[in-house]
Amino acid sequence: MNMISSTQRLLLGSVLAFSMVAGVHGATPAPEGASVYFITPADGQTVSSPVTVRFGLDGLGVAPAGVERKGTGHHHLLVDVDDMPAMDQPVPSDDRHIHFGGGQTQTSLELSPGEHTLQLLVGDHLHVPHQPPVMSEKITITVE
Repeated sequence: MNMISSTQRLLLGSVLAFSMVAGVHGATPAPEGASVYFITPADGQTVSSPVTVRFGLDGLGVAPAGVERKGTGHHHLLVDVDDMPAMDQPVPSDDRHIHFGGGQTQTSLELSPGEHTLQLLVGDHLHVPHQPPVMSEKITITVE
């Protein structure tokens, strides 16, 4: 007879519960060939603040956060971010990780004078990057 101690039962139950919660969302697949890019500004461009930033998207539609629709996502703008956020978690929301959960495709950004980096990352209905991640090249701009 196979006997499991109460401690082992509790541990097994905890592992199973965590697995179910972690697996509820899973990774949202990115359509093959999907890409995101900057329409404006251009890499290396000198601009004045406020900076108009326009987002381009190919092979993927735009849907607001919270709307789960296959083949869609919404934009996140990473400003002066050195380390990418976790690709299996929602993108952080702060002044360097800007969410466009309403489905917006452009913004006006107040930036201090100097050099800044910008990068786009598309998230699914829960703000989690697609797999594989749909992200732009990082561009550098100079604000006068």
